[in-house]
Order: sequence, then structure tokens, then C-alpha cells
Amino acid sequence: MYILAQATSFEQIINRSRFICYLYPANTADEAAELLKQIKKRHYDATHHCYAYILGETGATARNNDDGEPAGTAGAVIYEVLKKNELTNTLAIVVRYFGGIKLGAGGLIRAYGGTVAKAIETVNKIKIEKTISLTIEVDYAFYDQIEKNLEPFQTEKIFSDKVIIKLKVPENRNESLTRELTNITGGNIKIL
Repeated sequence: MYILAQATSFEQIINRSRFICYLYPANTADEAAELLKQIKKRHYDATHHCYAYILGETGATARNNDDGEPAGTAGAVIYEVLKKNELTNTLAIVVRYFGGIKLGAGGLIRAYGGTVAKAIETVNKIKIEKTISLTIEVDYAFYDQIEKNLEPFQTEKIFSDKVIIKLKVPENRNESLTRELTNITGGNIKIL
């Protein structure tokens, strides 16, 4: 999955209709709703404000809306382009100013999908890795020995009668890190 490095926009004219795509990073449905509200306010006189968003580490949360265009010709198409590009935490809004020529279902699908695809081509994407949350409990005697192995990860440390370390590890590093830490401590470590 990928996220947007920054927001962007792209505009094109198709058969006298003006299509403007706005791509935004968005982490929550509320954030997406607020961005949509701002675009609707900026383009209050537009004919349509169609959109789709995909949220979450696995892209499990999604929504799309045709905003008055024939069913399946705008919002679902925008969603499919986001999905095809493996984007998450992304909102795409396509504003349409009707130019007087009806495009038909196929024309609308090509116009909305093409506008979003061209907007995506203009933006940098960042690859995100699936992570696993780990909690490590270790005696102070072993803490110094394992600390170097934890340097690549952002950690939260709690020092009580033992050292408790909370961290997120890329899914593909979980097994090897667990094995390394177990070997270093001779098995004197709890990894939850």
C-alpha cells in the first residue's frame, strides 16, 4: 500500500466539461469529510463533486459517491483507480463543471477515471509497510545487550522492576527480530 507524499490537483477539459481532481492525504473519515466540505465551498457553482476515499493500513475503510451522476460512473470509478494504485489514507474529489455536452456512461467513466489517474501520475507516493505491535519485557541485565537491535524502531520504554518496551515492527521483520532477541538473552525475554 502507498500513501500520498502531498496533496495535488489536476485539471482537464473533456467535451467542454471541466474536470478538476483534488487528491488529499486523509487519515480519518472526519478529515475526508472536512476536506470535501472545503472543496464544495470553493466550487459551490460546480455541477458535481464526486469522490472516493480509502482509509486504514489495509485499506479496509472506503466510501464513494456519484453526487448526481448516473450510478457507477463516478464515485465507484474513482475508488477503483485509487485501489488499482494501491493508495490508502487518500481522498480523491473530482469536481465537474458541465459544458453542455452529455458524455454518456462510458464517457463519464473514462473522464472521471482518467482525471484521477492523471492526478496520481503527478504526485509522489510513499510505500507503507504493514506493522505489528510488540511489547517486550526484559531484565535490566539484558537491556543494554538488546538495545542496539531496537535502534531502527520507534520505541516507548517503561522502566519499572523490569524494562518494558513497546514498538511497531514491519511484519516481515517480526520473526527475525524475535529470534535475535531470544538468542541474545538466552530466552530470558517475554515478547507479547
